[in-house]
Parts: sequence; structure tokens; C-alpha cells
Amino acid sequence: MAKNKKEYKVKIEGETWKDATDKALKEASDKVKIDGFRKGKAPKNMVIKAYGQGNIWLDAANKCIEKAYEQAIKENEDLVIVAPPSVNISSVTDDFVEFTFNFVLKPEVKLGKYKGLKAKKESVKVTDEEVEQNLNHMREHYAEMVTKDGEIKDGDTAIIDFEGFKDGVAFEGGKGENYSLTIGSNTFIPGFEEQLIGMKKGDEKEIEVTFPSDYHVDDLKNAKATFKIKVHEVKETKLPELNEEFYEDLGMEGITDEASLKKELKENIKAKKEYEAENKYVDELLKEATDNMEVEIPHEMIHEEIDMMLHQYEENLKMQGLTLQQFYQFTNSDEESLKSQLHGDAEKRVKERLLLEEIMNVEKIEVTDKEANEHVKELAKQYNMSEQEIMQQYVNIENVKYDMKMRKALDVLKEK
Repeated sequence: MAKNKKEYKVKIEGETWKDATDKALKEASDKVKIDGFRKGKAPKNMVIKAYGQGNIWLDAANKCIEKAYEQAIKENEDLVIVAPPSVNISSVTDDFVEFTFNFVLKPEVKLGKYKGLKAKKESVKVTDEEVEQNLNHMREHYAEMVTKDGEIKDGDTAIIDFEGFKDGVAFEGGKGENYSLTIGSNTFIPGFEEQLIGMKKGDEKEIEVTFPSDYHVDDLKNAKATFKIKVHEVKETKLPELNEEFYEDLGMEGITDEASLKKELKENIKAKKEYEAENKYVDELLKEATDNMEVEIPHEMIHEEIDMMLHQYEENLKMQGLTLQQFYQFTNSDEESLKSQLHGDAEKRVKERLLLEEIMNVEKIEVTDKEANEHVKELAKQYNMSEQEIMQQYVNIENVKYDMKMRKALDVLKEK
């Protein structure tokens, strides 16, 4: 038997097997069409011949598997099973069925060095330039687009008509009317937007461009094209002044002038950088500690993690109004290629989880129900949610305790 695997054999016989085969035969009778008989009314021997004795036994075995699995779990409750088992039917007759569950067990972990690691947390600094950049981004968020009479400049938005020609012939998808194009957005092919700079409202012009080699239309790859352009309107971005009205529009408590706003921005930038530095530090600690440990991870465990990640990926797409099938179409991919992309992260997650769980065991980390309940109260206060809403996320108190123990194991990694 392979490492991290255990076989559990089951034999179903007697009345249990007879009931299962009778139900399977009845269902087969209701499904198969036999000339001269209404469904469900044909003689048993004719149903068996039409549907196949092997298929009836297989259907009956499937009816027995779920209860047999529950019994197998009860009889092996000391095992830590980390992935759904495979099931093999080894023998089946009119009198009995025998099948084997192949359990995948949690692998043995041999910790290496996990304290006093080399990784160090980076110190965080915020420059005046970064504060200015954030302030400008904030002003851009509140900016207005206003029509202007002058020439198109980089950053302006031009309302244009355009039509593209290849060898003097208009091509499909190359025409647009009253199209709003921001210069410098790189929305169009290279060389297009730059040639609009200097044009004004009412101007007409022909420009020449070359489509890139990786363009999505084969006939246009590396092709030279001419576009006829007409400018209907030019708009520029007008940034708001740093005045009392602007600070009121922000609706930020305590922000009344430029100094208080910059102070707030600096604190926000610092908090973000500290969060990123902490995540990077933890990632480096985990990599160092997992590199030091020894473990042979069953491939089923990684595949189970990939399936979980795929499910989460699908849920995230739903929040954006997309399905997985639409994602595959847009990206010219499929489930197999997405799973392949997720494999590396899935293996990393499994390794890190096994590492922290083993540290929990070695360090004898425990969390009481009282500690867990207090933690739920703190989370509810932090996220302005009810304790019931927090518990809906965790499902049960044991998951809260597990999460807290994993965090304590992470704290052990940080010890010097």
C-alpha cells in the first residue's frame, strides 16, 4: 500500500444488498423502453437483458456506497483524512458486492528549523513625493471634464469619428462615431493617439499606423493602415482647487486644510506599506520554514486544494457578473489550463498549512472557547458586524479556534 494511504474493504450482502438490487431493477424498468410493454411493466428478465445485469449491480452498489462511507469514517475516526477517497468495486454478484475505499491520509511532517529564521521585516518610510502623488490622484478622482477650444494635448479627451482603411479598402471593426478617446490611455494601437495631438475641434486628418504583430485579427497583423479622423470636441481635465469646498466634498473627519489632509494621506500610505511589508515578511518566513521541513504531499491533497481555489475563483467571477465559461471564452483557456495555473499556489498553500499545523502540535498551542468567543467579539467590533454575522463566516467555534491557533503558530515563526 502506498504511503499516506489506507484501504478499507466493505462487503454488502443479505437483505441490504437485495433491497439495493431490487430498487436498481425497479428504476431500470422505469427507464428502459421495451417493445410491447409500457415503462415499468416489462418482465424482470427482459429488463435485465435490455439494461444489462452489470449496470443494475453498479446502480445498486452506488446506492450502498454513501452509507458504507459513513460507517467507514466512524470505524476509522482516529485517521486524519485529507481528501475524498477513491472507490473500487472488486467483486459483485447476486448475493453480495465488495468494494474498497482508498483513504488519503495526512502526511507525516518533519520540521526543520522554524525559529530564529533569516527573514527580516523591512522598515517603512513615506516620502513627501508619495504624499503629493496620492494627493494628485485624489484630486484627479474629483476632477471634471470641461470642453476647451484649444489643441489636443496629452491627457485630453477627444470626441472623434474615425474610419480605417487597408490598401484603400475599409476593414471590419475599424469605424467609430463620436468615440471618446483619452490621449495617452493606449486604448488604440501604437502611434494612433499621438498623431491626434495638435488637432482642434472641427479638424479632419488622415493618419498612418502599423498594426502590431500580436494583433487579434490575423489579416491586420503587421499591416499598414490609414485612418480618416474628424474631431468633434476636445475636453480637458480640470483638477479641483485645494480649498474649503474641496475639503468639505471629501467628507473626511478632521480634514479642514492641506496640512491635515497630507497628514491623513501619509498615515494611510504608511499603514498600507506596513501591511505589505508584514505580508512579505510572513511569506519569506513561511518559505524558509517550508524549505527546511520534510514532507511527502499526496497529489490528491493538492488536487483538493486546487478544486477549492477554483470554486473561490468562480465565486469571485460571479461578483463581477461573469461565469467560468465566459472567463474561459474571454481568455481562450479552459478548466485544465486554469487548474494548471493554480497548481503552484495550491502546493504552496498545502505546504504552509502542514507546516503551521505541525508547529501547533509541537508547541502544544491551544485556544479555549472563551478566547475564541472574545476573538469573535473583537472581530464584530472591528468590522462593524454582529457576532452572528462573524460566526456565519466561520460556521462553528472550532473553525475560529483553528484560525487562532494558526495565527499563534505564525507568531512562533517570528520568534528570534
